[in-house]
Amino acid sequence: MSERRSTWHARHKEGLSRGERAADVLRNGMGSWSFVGLFLAAMAAWAGYNTYVLAAAAWDPYPYILLNLFLSMLAGLQGAILLIAAKRQDAIAAAMARHDYETDVQSKSELDRLMAINIQQFEMLEELRAMLGKPAVPQPGVLQPGAPRQADGGGS
Repeated sequence: MSERRSTWHARHKEGLSRGERAADVLRNGMGSWSFVGLFLAAMAAWAGYNTYVLAAAAWDPYPYILLNLFLSMLAGLQGAILLIAAKRQDAIAAAMARHDYETDVQSKSELDRLMAINIQQFEMLEELRAMLGKPAVPQPGVLQPGAPRQADGGGS
């Protein structure tokens, strides 16, 4: 009983490479409000430290050229990481769609088998009723000849 059934998603996560796991972690981190808040705080700290604390001896004065260089490098790196993560997400979505389709096909074949059994049972009941001389029971959804039509909705 302690044996736990693994899901498709758990098996998939076990097969990820270190780079794929890192891309997922970075994507989840960069796509959060805490990242946005920390990023804005770091930019404000950089600007405040270089403008007010260091003042005349600032190593990156007002136009913040070094900061712009770092931001450009970060944007290029973020773009690549997000593309890697998006490509992985597309592969996951395709695999899940394939799994859903296979499940639907299995379900349909099982339902077809159950319907065939139901029809056989209905036919057997009809034969038993005929042997006993009792009238046949109408099938649900099948209009019997001479039977009045009932209006849908249950009104008067």
